[in-house]
Amino acid sequence: MLLLFPADLISRMKFPSFLPLLAGALLVASPLAVTAAEAPASSMAAPAKAAISRIDPTFWWVGMKNPKLQLLVHGPGIGGSTVALSYPGVTLDGTQKLENPDYLLVNLTIAPEAKPGKLNLEFRGGKKVTYSYELRQRTTPTDKTKVQGVTSADFVYLLMPDRFANGDPKNDVVKGMNASRVARDSMYARHGGDLKGVEQHFDYLKELGVTAIWPTPVVENDMPKASYHGYALTDYYTVDRRYGSNEDYVRFVQRAHQSGLKVIHDVVLNHMGSKNYLFLEQPAADWFHQWPSFTRSNFRDAAFNDPYAADVDRKLYGEGWFDTTMPDLNQSNPLVATYVIQNFIWWVEYTGLDGYRIDTYPYSDRNFLMQWGEAVLNEFPQLGMFGETWVQGNGQQAFFARNILPPVNGFKSNLPGVTDFQSYYAINEAMTKDAGWTDGIAKLYYALQGDWLYEDPMRNVVFLDNHDLSRFYSVIGEDFAKYKMGLAWLLTTRGIPQLYYGTEVLMKNFSNPDGLVREDFPGGWAGDKKNYFTAAGRTGQAGEAFTYVSKLANYRKTHPALHSGKLTQFIPQDGIYTYFRHSDAGTVMVLMNSNKDEKAVDLSRFAERLNGFSSGVEVTSGATLADLKTARIPARTAWVVELRK
Repeated sequence: MLLLFPADLISRMKFPSFLPLLAGALLVASPLAVTAAEAPASSMAAPAKAAISRIDPTFWWVGMKNPKLQLLVHGPGIGGSTVALSYPGVTLDGTQKLENPDYLLVNLTIAPEAKPGKLNLEFRGGKKVTYSYELRQRTTPTDKTKVQGVTSADFVYLLMPDRFANGDPKNDVVKGMNASRVARDSMYARHGGDLKGVEQHFDYLKELGVTAIWPTPVVENDMPKASYHGYALTDYYTVDRRYGSNEDYVRFVQRAHQSGLKVIHDVVLNHMGSKNYLFLEQPAADWFHQWPSFTRSNFRDAAFNDPYAADVDRKLYGEGWFDTTMPDLNQSNPLVATYVIQNFIWWVEYTGLDGYRIDTYPYSDRNFLMQWGEAVLNEFPQLGMFGETWVQGNGQQAFFARNILPPVNGFKSNLPGVTDFQSYYAINEAMTKDAGWTDGIAKLYYALQGDWLYEDPMRNVVFLDNHDLSRFYSVIGEDFAKYKMGLAWLLTTRGIPQLYYGTEVLMKNFSNPDGLVREDFPGGWAGDKKNYFTAAGRTGQAGEAFTYVSKLANYRKTHPALHSGKLTQFIPQDGIYTYFRHSDAGTVMVLMNSNKDEKAVDLSRFAERLNGFSSGVEVTSGATLADLKTARIPARTAWVVELRK
């Protein structure tokens, strides 16, 4: 999710199938005026001759489970055309005119027996136009190197491509795009990082113990300001050329897989950038939520499912715009829903990516969210998916994931997992506040106690910080002991751990404004004075931090008890939180002392999990715990102990 603070004005709180409507269905235009000045009134005037500018999706596949395909055709006056085709196994179900005569919908059915090839679509209007549309052979069901999914066995590394490493300075500035320069000394300008830069440091990520890479959006964001973050997309089907080409991204995913790394694709369902051609030349007014004047979301997710919510609050939350340059999509329009669903199916089949992180997940239309999740997972049941749920409370967070709750106002989430903000709040409090009955480190216990609401809490993503939040090292006052405690928790608790780039080398700062936590990774640019990508460059505590994370992450990778075992936690006592990860493959005990002083712990309280074990070894230090009767835990320390019989 994007946070913009142009003047510190706002803080962020932040049908079973996708069948197109039948040909001839009518759309009712919104009576409200288009709010953005970029949308020209002249786009509604039909020119004399028909031509084709583009068709979305740009190509498709035979062999998809859903045989239906909706093509959005764009070109001057194309809406006045009739369409003909002749291709074995492909049926024209009809066409549909839109409010804007420069668009036409073409609905197809692709039978299972259809073969890959070039499908000639003939458009007959002012003149005959033939478009050769490609049908490719689907490969993901048979190619096991593609769409591997994301599980609790993974360790996810979140990075911003523009700020991580510049592998190809030639694409820093692309002629014709809005950002005409790079300026590394400017917080909101582009800095020049790209896909090649990330790829050049796969070995660094593997040394750290990372198994999955999550870049912030790589699709085109050709906005005049702050385009580096990627969350105001301007072309659904194009990788931002400052990062590389579409083909470069396909190779990036392939090479990541060859290196033992998965790729998570960051997507935005709720909104787009105002320079997107679909907004500049709107197919119809009801493709977007229109207001008489700019109206921002109230960012109150509670209105989504509040049984007492006022209609105006619910409408503002779901239909208000995220920002002035981020038009809000009307996903209750089935044509819009189909367009978006097809796009995200397209990216998976095209690239073989392994998972989706869904930005601003709760803001979308509730029926659409269910349709989207069902359609995508129907085609790719192994795909990893987790949504950003920046909400308050275990119940509210679980509402947006697969859970044991009954439907609320017709909504029953089918999203496998969510970003676990409740445990994020808890670890921050555990590291910054004194222990109490429910305060301080006790928050960690209660955050996980709420897991009874989930179908499978192991699919939730746990984290210490991200691109919207103050960096963990700064939040804890640059206390290295607390830092190691936080990392120990991250890599031993339940769920999928996510690390924000640079946390492993003690990058710091606060998120107001957000650009301060989006600095360049030292060493990613030629001439950088520091290079944290090399062991020699990681001097002092930065090197010690990297070693700590790497050792624990690589240990976790090879010990199933930590990444997929059961969890047993004990109610915190005297500022000490104790839990166990256990499976047939072994048992690990974690002791976290949040106190300012050393504490003696009577281990007999944990007999139900210690039974059968006689000693242990602390994983990060190699120290031996000779007996399991008592232990003296130093202040601000977490022990990760592999138990031995």
